[in-house]
Amino acid sequence: MGYTNREIAAKLYVTPSTVEQHLTRVYRKLKIQRRQDLPSFLWPNASKAG
Repeated sequence: MGYTNREIAAKLYVTPSTVEQHLTRVYRKLKIQRRQDLPSFLWPNASKAG
């Protein structure tokens, strides 16, 4: 949704470091390299919606 790690942390009442650690684990499990790959991995047909 375009939130930064700092914005996510504030909404969840955790530190930005905690958000980064969780994201790192998610990326590793999903075998992706960066945040931009996440939506296309989770919603492969999202770009086709119109």
